Amino acid sequence: MDRLPAPRDVAALPKAHLHLHFTGSMRPATLLELADKHGVRLPEALSSGEPPRLRATDERGWFRFQRLYDTARSVLRDESDIRRLVRETAEDERRDGSRWLEIQVDPTSYAPRLGGLIPALELILDAVREASEATGVGMRVVVAANRMKSPMDARTLARLAVRYTDRGVVGFGLSNDERRGFARDFDRAFEIARNGGLLAAPHGGELAGPESVRDCLDDLGAGRIGHGVRSAEDARLLERLAARGVTCEVCPSSNVSLGVYERAEDVPLRALFDAGVPMALGADDPLLFGSRLAAQYDLVRTVHGFTDAELAELARQSVRGSTAPESVRKELLADIDGWLDGAAGPAGLERDADHHGLVHQLHAEGGAHAVADLAGQRQ
Repeated sequence: MDRLPAPRDVAALPKAHLHLHFTGSMRPATLLELADKHGVRLPEALSSGEPPRLRATDERGWFRFQRLYDTARSVLRDESDIRRLVRETAEDERRDGSRWLEIQVDPTSYAPRLGGLIPALELILDAVREASEATGVGMRVVVAANRMKSPMDARTLARLAVRYTDRGVVGFGLSNDERRGFARDFDRAFEIARNGGLLAAPHGGELAGPESVRDCLDDLGAGRIGHGVRSAEDARLLERLAARGVTCEVCPSSNVSLGVYERAEDVPLRALFDAGVPMALGADDPLLFGSRLAAQYDLVRTVHGFTDAELAELARQSVRGSTAPESVRKELLADIDGWLDGAAGPAGLERDADHHGLVHQLHAEGGAHAVADLAGQRQ
């Protein structure tokens, strides 16, 4: 009797990661160590070593989630903390097969402890450059405004983000509870961002329904949607997203952890996929939800029955939905084909090793600007 071929390793599948929040990317062990370093007392939900029980479908639950996130963020107090988080995140991304990461951050949340808004963003961008150079993972930043703050604050952030497009900022987002306020209140901030060459990537279609996604498209000019999974409730909206090629950053584990869906099998991944809506699987906040990027692909395989060919297509969609330059996209798409053909591993590792060697050579000969030039070519 012939044996079925073993499923391919999803951690070896080259992919892009487009929905990961800054503090939420932290390792649980790092949270504990930094809390001890700074004398921060953590609630049991963060110190137990297990993902906290969360349900954010009502305001009380969302408030608890935000309070836990804010507590975790409070351990990031100096430059070494920021550099450690970013470096470890890049290492975890590489381990999961992520070759391109667009990490989302609201620098105003870190500014009070890091010398102000501009120093905070510059430190984060430098840490991203440093981690990318060290690991070979292409990394860029999406600066995100907070729905719970004023539209004027968002406009300030948008102008700041545009100033740093040559330092690694590629997008502008809008996070926090989408049930609060209106997307159109932030239209001017997104206009500033788009006019400055940034991708508009607001959250929508997670805690609120398909109307939230429509608002992001109509009022904010969204080119990508954070989550967007509730679009499955509106067939015409699915058609619109598919026709325009707007990528939804779907985070299955997060959706279940926050109570958007009761069970993993309820997340309508197949509905979006079959409707032709591009998707980029994301981990959202691994610190709080307990699983990173490769686990999302494994979930889609085991729970939703996606074949390896379909997983490869999801990986392609993540690459196409990214802001990576065309040369990087071509390389990643070729390596995804190689994974599907069973030949991606060694070749990909050799290519990454060559890239690491060139990075270090440029750093030695030409300094940071030479490294940044290479990063721009690859990323």
